[in-house]
Amino acid sequence: MSFKTTLAIIITVALTILIMQNTDEATFTILFTDVKLPKLVMLTAVSVSAFILGILVTRPTKRKVAAHDDDFEDDEEEDNYPTKGRHDTLSDEDRDYIS
Repeated sequence: MSFKTTLAIIITVALTILIMQNTDEATFTILFTDVKLPKLVMLTAVSVSAFILGILVTRPTKRKVAAHDDDFEDDEEEDNYPTKGRHDTLSDEDRDYIS
């Protein structure tokens, strides 16, 4: 098992034990109002919210690739750059040099 998996299991078990031991009711002030809730509900809500927020913050973003059509004045310059799916990127001059 990897370190991340082991750490996730340990945190999950510790959080489950912590939540299950706190089942008594408490008064929470939420937006200027007093609410009587079991600690179990509040701890679960905060844990789930933190998990979702952590996923949203660490999610990789897709970078937008700008089209650089204006950079090339003619098609000859564009042919000098290798294309994405092309395996053969050597020019004829390079092949002659290697041979």
